[in-house]
Amino acid sequence: MTDLRDVTLRDGLQLTGKPLPTARKVAVIRELLDAGVPSIEIGSMARPDLVPPLADTLDVIRSLEPGELARCWVWVATPRHVERAADAGAVNFQYCLSASDAHNQANLGRSTEDSLAAMPRAVAAAAAAGGRIQLCVATSFTCPFTGAVPEERVLAIARDPRAEGAGDIVLCDTLGQAVPAQVTSLVRRVETETPARRIVYHGHDTWGLGVANTLAAIAAGASEVDGALGGLGGCPFAPGASGNAATEDLLFAMRPSWLTPSSFARIVRLSGDLLDELGEPNRSRAAQGARTSATAFPWATGEAASCR
Repeated sequence: MTDLRDVTLRDGLQLTGKPLPTARKVAVIRELLDAGVPSIEIGSMARPDLVPPLADTLDVIRSLEPGELARCWVWVATPRHVERAADAGAVNFQYCLSASDAHNQANLGRSTEDSLAAMPRAVAAAAAAGGRIQLCVATSFTCPFTGAVPEERVLAIARDPRAEGAGDIVLCDTLGQAVPAQVTSLVRRVETETPARRIVYHGHDTWGLGVANTLAAIAAGASEVDGALGGLGGCPFAPGASGNAATEDLLFAMRPSWLTPSSFARIVRLSGDLLDELGEPNRSRAAQGARTSATAFPWATGEAASCR
């Protein structure tokens, strides 16, 4: 059974114009967890001056209980990031680097090789904290600076012995430019040609294929997929990247065992309220559909559509 991780509070907030108070982030996390969402990405250890909406990540971590943190992930890019997040209480770390060296330089200020060279120390730091770590490969399909990324490049990173210790590999369509056939091919090759790990797919909806690509990843063997409420998201260091695949759309398509019409309605309402607070448009088609007055359909909320 493939399940969903909501990344609203990390990827989703990176390009928002309005900050979200720490207390509100914590409330959103608890609402999502209580609704049944299995896991959440709650922030980033990126430099606060470069990604201001995520500057309070350590405060968010400190505000959560251990049982909640067991279901929460934090974006990291260095061993020191892992150590600082772990000191605050985090136990799940997504160690990110880019398949494209040009994007790694723009995003992290170092080469992909340097990021890989540092990963064993990040793995050790996560283990010392009793936590888990993922290998997250951004720009697994295309790079905004150099174009198409060969599959062999991603496979080489996945096979690199310095990435041993990562329980998952996250394949990211950072720009949302992949098509289902490409997603199917890469997921299958990673599954069959690299060390055994859970595969997570992280898709964006820039070209309107966020849901289609995610379903292709699931059919090819992905164990988990990422989405953001209302399709929020984008990378400040990847020109042309837009929002993630919408959590609501993915849930409606996937129908995980924990999802019910009432929990879906609850997530739709949370998403609408949050996007209104941020002054952001709601790009979820499922959220729009759920507000139909045709309530004979069990997934309809019966609430009139707003201008969100």
